[in-house]
Amino acid sequence: MIKCYLSTTVQHLTLSSPPYPLLTTKLGDLGLHTSLCDWISNFLTDRPQSVRVGNCTSSTLTLSTGAPQGCVLSPLLYSLYTYDCTATSSSNIIVKFADDTVVVGLISDNDERTYLEEIKHLENWCQENNLLLNVSKTKELIVDCSKKQVRHYQPVRISGTTVERVDSFRYLGVHISQDPSWSRHTNSLAKKARQRLYHLRRLRDFRLPSKVLRNFYTCTIESILTGNITVWFGNSTKQDRQALQRVVRSAERITHTELPDLQTIYYKRCQTKARKIVKDPTHPNNRLFTLLRSGRCFRSLKTKTERLKRSFFPQAIRALNQGN
Repeated sequence: MIKCYLSTTVQHLTLSSPPYPLLTTKLGDLGLHTSLCDWISNFLTDRPQSVRVGNCTSSTLTLSTGAPQGCVLSPLLYSLYTYDCTATSSSNIIVKFADDTVVVGLISDNDERTYLEEIKHLENWCQENNLLLNVSKTKELIVDCSKKQVRHYQPVRISGTTVERVDSFRYLGVHISQDPSWSRHTNSLAKKARQRLYHLRRLRDFRLPSKVLRNFYTCTIESILTGNITVWFGNSTKQDRQALQRVVRSAERITHTELPDLQTIYYKRCQTKARKIVKDPTHPNNRLFTLLRSGRCFRSLKTKTERLKRSFFPQAIRALNQGN
């Protein structure tokens, strides 16, 4: 069983006086020169800010907290500031993307102690680093693949508030369900892509060349159908794939051109991603790609379940071997 604690809130930086001591300390620990750390601290301190709407301008307010929105330094400084937010147990993973934080815990024998301790550690880390977690925007998702599901799970509480438990969650454009199945995700993709077909038909009515229509399809429709395809396509059902492929066939009739099917795109994406992993010895999954004695093909992974067999890594190894 896997439990996911997902915080989708913007974590507000509320550093107290003196300004930015933690930030400058962390930048120094990362090897930045003292003069550069002082320059960044000076840049962020005593910043005048006002709001203008039309011809009306508010009074100026001087701020020494947070980072200016739209500044190219702000995302980088936030990433550097949170670099030490890491998991304390090998059974847990903390995934960070911009200001979204996800705690993924593997629960074995219904023992949730390590997972709950990890969340408590994250809460304490945020307090020590003057970051606020918005519990109202935080969700918990339980993904249970076992045949005999245990339904009595201890709720997650943050600052005395119980975190809402959901049966699905949209994270970075992918709908993750507790089943786990990808029907909700593929239905969402098919609905969104069919809406874009209207614009493709309108362009056809203006008698635009097929090349232009195909470029529009690639940019606005195919990009939707193939977003993160290496994650969900392998374990999607036949019905879900057919629903998505019907959108492709409709686009073919509109553009009067042959378009690549999703299965072909999936294998190409698997090949591309697998090659990047093989070339990067520091990648945590690089060890899964081992060559046979012949040195021409990669060793297939041993899989006991159909779900694992159809997941990314076995399919990526298969795609690499077919491409060699």
